[in-house]
Amino acid sequence: GIAAALGAFIGHIYPVWLGFRGGKGVATFIGCLIGLNIWVALVFAATWLAIAYFTRYSSLAALVASVTSPVMFLILGEGGATILILAMVLFLWWKHRDNIKRLRAGTEGKIGEKG
Repeated sequence: GIAAALGAFIGHIYPVWLGFRGGKGVATFIGCLIGLNIWVALVFAATWLAIAYFTRYSSLAALVASVTSPVMFLILGEGGATILILAMVLFLWWKHRDNIKRLRAGTEGKIGEKG
């Protein structure tokens, strides 16, 4: 399951049909969590919802929620999944580096804003 999760995740972050750019990394990440451990996925979802509700930044919510996942796997004693998920989180953060710059500059779009 861990190898399949990693393959699906990388394939969606770097999709061949989009020239290895773009993709739906966060959506695939949550799908991987559901497949590996539903409780970790629920913690991710609850964290995402709370951060998105209070800040209205989807990217910030995804970044913060992603950090909860390896912590949860570690707490649950799932070492192999912890390492995989940590690697996936690092990929997510790398792919969101432009969003992070916009968040720091105060120019990131908010949920519900017309752009």
